Amino acid sequence: MNSSNEKALVVAPRTYKNDKNYNHSSDEIKELLNTLGIKVSGLITQNISVINPAYFVGKGKANQISAQASELKVDYVVFDEDLSPVQIRNFQKMNKDVRFIDRTGIILEIFYNNAKSKESRTQVELARLEYQLPRLTRLWTHLERQMGGFGTRAGAGETQIEVDRRIIRKKISFLKKRLSDINKNRIVQSKNRQNFFRVSFVGYTNVGKSSLMKAMTGSDVYIKNELFATLDTTVRKLYIGDQNYVLLSDTVGFIRNLPDNLIASFRSTLQEVVDSNLLLVVLDANSQDLYNEIETIKEVLNEIGAKEIDVQYIFNKIDLVDQEKIIYLKNLIPEAILVSAERSLQISKINESIKNKFESWIKIFQKSQ
Repeated sequence: MNSSNEKALVVAPRTYKNDKNYNHSSDEIKELLNTLGIKVSGLITQNISVINPAYFVGKGKANQISAQASELKVDYVVFDEDLSPVQIRNFQKMNKDVRFIDRTGIILEIFYNNAKSKESRTQVELARLEYQLPRLTRLWTHLERQMGGFGTRAGAGETQIEVDRRIIRKKISFLKKRLSDINKNRIVQSKNRQNFFRVSFVGYTNVGKSSLMKAMTGSDVYIKNELFATLDTTVRKLYIGDQNYVLLSDTVGFIRNLPDNLIASFRSTLQEVVDSNLLLVVLDANSQDLYNEIETIKEVLNEIGAKEIDVQYIFNKIDLVDQEKIIYLKNLIPEAILVSAERSLQISKINESIKNKFESWIKIFQKSQ
């Protein structure tokens, strides 16, 4: 994507099946596009009872979407759902002047832009290629050059798409092996930290986890007000008195319906969470969709095998809410700590909570030695 001055038409079909909750989902997809620098020029919503295998929506609505995209002169039509390869191809045939992308495609693009380390770049590239493989069309050309020599010339009777698929499969195989090697190194690092009490920030993206880490440890961490600003795990020492310290980690943020292939690719990074003794679940006090964000976090923790780990809930950004919302937050999760990383309010309460958990852990740890 070349996002300078680009525009998108957002399509938000709602099926209300499989217990999906669409509260504020349209706002979320707009924020994702804003992170890419793409302006939303229009929004089409429709409640549907049956998913059309050809277009997700009905043929008439598909024609309307295509016509409105041309009228608005947008660069992209973005679905706030996941489309099948067939659905994307059908839309692309209908309107060749616009690129049709689904929710997973947008998230992958953001991850690709923000991956910095060798590990995160490998993880994102693998997820992107696995997503692209079944979606290849005649639009995919010159892959051999893009893949840095992974391609081969077409054999007799072999189409360009078949060559492209072969190139991508080779690259996927290579990336999986590289990721396996990286994961082995991470396992060694993890074993070296077993004698330390480990604490991890988890939560929705852009709730202020990195800001909290900076406020608590005083260390320099990358902070930017956008979704998925950081994808790499950051580990810092947090001193909690008597020369004791714990290891405090911050890793990739969560989001509603995080694509399965991204969770799979980032499993080694998320292992930092699984190996923790305490999880600091950070929530945005100013959010209008807290219940569903909490459920999203629980789902991801369950999926990566971290649901049994001790949890401390934290509501950040309390400086942005009124007294009525504060009462609501206290009723929602009575044991939660209310803080503001921006204004350094109540940060010491988090440290106290960690210290109490650490003291309980150290007694058990010392007995086991």
